[in-house]
Amino acid sequence: MLASLIPLFDDEMKVCAYSVFAQRENYLMNPQLMGTGYLDNVVDIVGLDIVDSIGTNVLSGNKEVFVEINNISLFANIEEQCSAPKQRIVLLLDNTVLPQEPYLARLWDLRGQGYKIAVRKLAGNMFETFRPLLEMCDYVLLDHRKVNIRSAKIYFQKAFPKIKLCAVNVDSKDDYERLSSDGSYDLYEGSFFRVPVEDSEISVAPLKVTYIELLNVVNDPDFDLQKAADVIGKDAALVISMLEMVNHMAINSEITSVRHAAAMLGQKELKRWINTAVTKELCADKPSEITRISMIRAKFAENLASVFDMAGLSSELFLAGLFSLLDIMLDQTMEESLKLVHVSKKIEDALLGNTGELWPVLNLIYQYEDASWQEVSRLMILDNLEMDKIYEAYTDALKWYRDLIDPV
Repeated sequence: MLASLIPLFDDEMKVCAYSVFAQRENYLMNPQLMGTGYLDNVVDIVGLDIVDSIGTNVLSGNKEVFVEINNISLFANIEEQCSAPKQRIVLLLDNTVLPQEPYLARLWDLRGQGYKIAVRKLAGNMFETFRPLLEMCDYVLLDHRKVNIRSAKIYFQKAFPKIKLCAVNVDSKDDYERLSSDGSYDLYEGSFFRVPVEDSEISVAPLKVTYIELLNVVNDPDFDLQKAADVIGKDAALVISMLEMVNHMAINSEITSVRHAAAMLGQKELKRWINTAVTKELCADKPSEITRISMIRAKFAENLASVFDMAGLSSELFLAGLFSLLDIMLDQTMEESLKLVHVSKKIEDALLGNTGELWPVLNLIYQYEDASWQEVSRLMILDNLEMDKIYEAYTDALKWYRDLIDPV
């Protein structure tokens, strides 16, 4: 099983939903399945399996979840495969689901039960043909590079004014800014929000300098607890966050100072908390998805250490994943960003040169989060990796992040 979450943003860079893109088998390892890959979801719909086993609160933070459905899986027992609230599930169709019976009857039935409907891979000259299907759609996903959005907007405003239009393959900031300023689309999907910074045009904000100082203190091989506590004391938000964590761990702890709280956590827990808490603060002026991806990458990388036979490098892998978007957090190039933090040569090689011991793990993570399943399958074969262990490492990272931001 392979599965990844792809965010959909609004014009204020807020995540409104996630698409679950999944694949059950490694087709490169089992080439006999490649010709029948579309049957992957016939009985058990992979996306719904994930939603049901992990929960929508883990997958999407209580947002809507788009799940791929094809012309065959549409007739599977969708209702019995997922116990999540139906109004949170958006069935994402492609153009193999034709505007004909019995497809239409099945879709009206599902919509009547509360499911939402979305369709993708429609060209402009297909809109009228698919009108019977569009009548029940809540979303239409359009490739902005192939569709004349002005013509499409006129068509949908007139024929289906309640349908939300989603631009896909938005892979540059310029494209996002142009499309969002135009107001023709409601949602946007693509890598535009995490494009690497190429020019350092502004200086690092003073508050972020404090956070970087703290990162450097705790990532020293044998850092001083009191020194770390003194740096934490410079920022009220970090002090409050640490006190909340300590109180959660030990009720009636009667903490007397920041140093006391740091001592209660201990070196290992304090280091882990600081790395994640500071990352969240560094991303405070960025899309929330930057925080989420950074932390999930960190835990995913740490979890993959044993899969890659790198158990001794798990801490460095965690940091490599955490700092993989440091350039975006600091509005600096990655080269300039890494000059500000004290990381090992291994982490620097992976983040700057795409080389070294840690790079194979990061490379797999990057391909995985983009749902580039063919490349992920190729890497699994090259490194002799087990698919189920990779999937487990990813889903564990999702759960860890859920518990981190919303502890029980």
